[in-house]
Amino acid sequence: MIEYPKDASTPTSNLPFSPCTQVGNLLFVSGQASVDSSGTIVPDTFEGEMRRSLENLRIVLEGAGSGLKHVVNTRNYVRDPEDLPAFNRLYAEFFSAPYPARTTITHCLPDVLRFEIECVAVVPGSNR
Repeated sequence: MIEYPKDASTPTSNLPFSPCTQVGNLLFVSGQASVDSSGTIVPDTFEGEMRRSLENLRIVLEGAGSGLKHVVNTRNYVRDPEDLPAFNRLYAEFFSAPYPARTTITHCLPDVLRFEIECVAVVPGSNR
């Protein structure tokens, strides 16, 4: 059975996707970008966009009963390869060793975004 967990703090979007879906104890989080609570893109520096994206990821995870420490895999989209050193530094601020499995793709975002992240996480204590 597929569930669609969220709470009042989960960022929304006018686009046709769910912030996350849950099957059993696995949570699949859609791409999180630098958007406000209504889904409007908030342009910023790479660091600002990445921090906002990861904060949105944290909100979605916690709203579904998980958290950053329960992430098992991330897929990261970095528009400009020259931002990779900052990406690695910031990533290590939000995730700690042993790190989640990770894929990072560059040259893949439109000009309005510098960063986006999606993930798979475990919901602890969930026996669904």
